[in-house]
Amino acid sequence: MEDVFVKTIHIGVIGAGIMGERHCRVCANLPRVELVGVADSDEERGSQIANQYETTYFSDHKDLLSQVDAVTIAASTPAHYTLTAECLEQGLPVLVEKPIAETVEQARQLVNKAGERGLILQVGHIERFNPAFTELKHVTEDMSLIGINMRRLSPFDTSNTDVDVIRDLMIHDLDLTMDLVGMELEDFSAWGRSTNTGAIDHAVAQLSFEDGPISTLFASRVTEQKVRAIEVIAEGAYVEADLLNKSVLVHRRTLPQYLDNHHTTKYRQESVIERIHVPMYEPLMLELRHFADCVRKNTPSQVPGSDGLRALQLAEAVAGEIACHMNRHLV
Repeated sequence: MEDVFVKTIHIGVIGAGIMGERHCRVCANLPRVELVGVADSDEERGSQIANQYETTYFSDHKDLLSQVDAVTIAASTPAHYTLTAECLEQGLPVLVEKPIAETVEQARQLVNKAGERGLILQVGHIERFNPAFTELKHVTEDMSLIGINMRRLSPFDTSNTDVDVIRDLMIHDLDLTMDLVGMELEDFSAWGRSTNTGAIDHAVAQLSFEDGPISTLFASRVTEQKVRAIEVIAEGAYVEADLLNKSVLVHRRTLPQYLDNHHTTKYRQESVIERIHVPMYEPLMLELRHFADCVRKNTPSQVPGSDGLRALQLAEAVAGEIACHMNRHLV
């Protein structure tokens, strides 16, 4: 009898686009994981990816489902609900890329379906597995947080315009904020603009928590530089994390208060800067390894469908608030 802790998990990938190719690459190299195949309606692209990672191409994802223990879904957002529901109905654990679905109602149905069947439904909020965020969370867990600033900026990319910048980029930081703060949201406000597409391309949101920090999120896909940064302002400390370069710096005051030199000037000693060691692991590898481990041991995911639902609820609320502002300007 095969030991559950060393069992090989047979995984299939649905979607051979940019993200699907990355899923194939990682799954093909994970220990105790076998990449059974990749499914995509584009035969040329699907065959190319299958050949590259020495696996099987499936033109119809239904033919793949009967041969796997679990599925990752990296198809376009409009296909998330149908594909995920179908896999769950087949009794398969699923990792679906974010956003979990197009609408909150669809997401709620998926969460309920997975719960009713006792199946793992993990959502691809990959930044939860970014080692820099993991270290940031560890460093700040005992701090009294005052404010959080998150910036997620990218140059314009025509390959990912099926959703607005909120569901494309900001949704990551909405999820990270909720995970970092660990409190219920009290209130929020949001503003945005449409520039290169008919959707919102640049957005700012501010979230407030009762007796907690104020979090300000910036998301843009019209900048000339790619930025993934978090700043945490806490009592006696300032922490900055670069999620791209995987670095975390902690600035601490050397003394808890200002000193009076008995003349007219007050001064304090300079702060100490602590550079936190951040392991240079690929977040996608950590995410897919975690998913495979959850399937192997039948344990809950760190990023369950309910978290994906919560992030989408916030994203829809932010998008709705921005739409109201934009409509008022048009009147």
